[in-house]
Order: sequence, then C-alpha cells, then structure tokens
Amino acid sequence: MLLDRKISFAYIFKKVRFDLFIVLLIGLVTNLLTVLINEYLPEMPLTIPTFLGTAISILLSFKMNQSYDRWWEARKVWGAIVNDSRSFVLQLQAFLDHTDPDVLRKLAHRQIAWCYALGQSLRGLNPLEGVESLLSAEDCATVLSHTNKPLAILQLNTRDIRELRLQGAIDVFRHVQLDNTLVRFCDSMGKAERINGTVFPATYRHFLHFLIYLFMITLAISLKDVEMIFEIPLLLLIAAGFLLIEKSAFHLQDPFRNRPSDVSVTAIARTIDINIRQLLCEETIPEPVQPNGFYIL
Repeated sequence: MLLDRKISFAYIFKKVRFDLFIVLLIGLVTNLLTVLINEYLPEMPLTIPTFLGTAISILLSFKMNQSYDRWWEARKVWGAIVNDSRSFVLQLQAFLDHTDPDVLRKLAHRQIAWCYALGQSLRGLNPLEGVESLLSAEDCATVLSHTNKPLAILQLNTRDIRELRLQGAIDVFRHVQLDNTLVRFCDSMGKAERINGTVFPATYRHFLHFLIYLFMITLAISLKDVEMIFEIPLLLLIAAGFLLIEKSAFHLQDPFRNRPSDVSVTAIARTIDINIRQLLCEETIPEPVQPNGFYIL
C-alpha cells in the first residue's frame, strides 16, 4: 500500500517509460512528416485534439473509479478479517475456559497461519512460507495435500471445534457461535478470491492507449508550426499525465499482485499475529511490518 510519503521519481518514471518512448517516437515521426509533406496535410484545428483529450479524461475518470472500488472492496474484506480474527480468539477464551490451554493456542495459531497463508496465496506466492512454525507437522502434511491451503487450515479448525463439542467441552450454542465466525472467514476468503480472479476488461486498456496515441498524433499535427525542441517535451509532459493516471488505475484494479499499490495484506496479517499473541499472553511478540520507503506490503 502506498503511504503518504515522497514517492521516488524512479518509481514513477518506471511505470510509464515504455509508453513515453512510444510517444517520443510518435512525436518525432509526426514532426518529420509535417516537414516533408506539409503541403499535403490538411489543417488540424486544435478543437480535434481537445475533443479527444476530453474523451480520454472521461474514460480515465471511469477507470480510476472502478479500479479504486475494487481496491477499496479488497481493503474492507481484510478489515473484516482483522475484526473476525480478534473476535474468534476472544470467543475461544470465553467458551474454552476449562479446557487445556494448548488447545486454545493451537486454534489461535492456526488462525494466524490462515491470515498469512491467505495473503500469500492471493499474491501467487507460497502460502505456507514462514508459517510452518504455527502449524504442527501433522497439520502441515494435511494442508500440503490440498490445492487451497487457506481453506485446508480453516477445515482443521472446524474439525477440532466439532470434536470439542462432541467431547462436551462446548455446548451446541457455543459451537454455533464459533461456526458462524468460521463461516465469515470463509466468506471473506471467497470475496478476496473473487476480486483476485475477476479480470478487468483488457480491451478497455488497449482502446484507451490507442486514443492517447491518436491524441498525441493530432496534437503534434496541430502544433506543426511550433519548434520541435519545444513541441516534443510538451507532448511528453501531456502524455505522461494521461499515462500515469491510467497506470495508477491499472495497478489499483488488481489489489493482490505484490506491488507497492497492493492492499498491505502482510502488514495486516502481522497486526493480527501481534494482537492474537498478546491476547494469549505470549512473551514472544513479532515486530510490526516496517514500510519499505514509500509503501508497505
């Protein structure tokens, strides 16, 4: 997640350097053609690039709104995971007060592992990397046999809570309360996976880029009487504005791609880890995830 800090110029330039190179080529070729075949070119009034620029602005506004909605929905999903994770451990402490504390710790540690595994899975990384210490060897073997590792961890907690009810450690009412919390975990996971698996229409981006390049061509022709040393930088600056907005929307539309603009699922999972360990009165508490310059993952 990008922070309210100074963003490096290298990061900004890297996002649009290829597109700006295309704009540079367009400007140079168009400027050369206006010199060689100037007498055959029709007059290009500024109203034409103005119309195209207005259309591009509307399309960019729509895409930015839709992309931010996807990002914000993903952030709300992880906000719900934070709340439900805390509630889950508090419920366990309230319902299992006469049970072996190791059982409560095992269920709570699995919940921590689930948060880390879900974040890693959404980013296409190894879901179990770094969480082996939170699971027993038997649990790890069971989870490895599943394709959806976070779902397998939820299943382990569901089975153990069912066993607690069968053993009489919790009554039916308490079992229902814990089951409702587990259902909310599964619901949040499904929402995050839906966002991650639903592709924003690629044709929209292609058409938008085509319009931006067409806008650059018409603007270059309209400015054919301007010296090239002034015209080319002007084209690059205008194009950079459009392209940066488009690229920002492109990154926001996929909030789980392991980019600086992602929802900070690792930092959120670490917060849950810290909260749960403190609720369990454990002595070893991990440090919060630190920002990496202008962003935090």
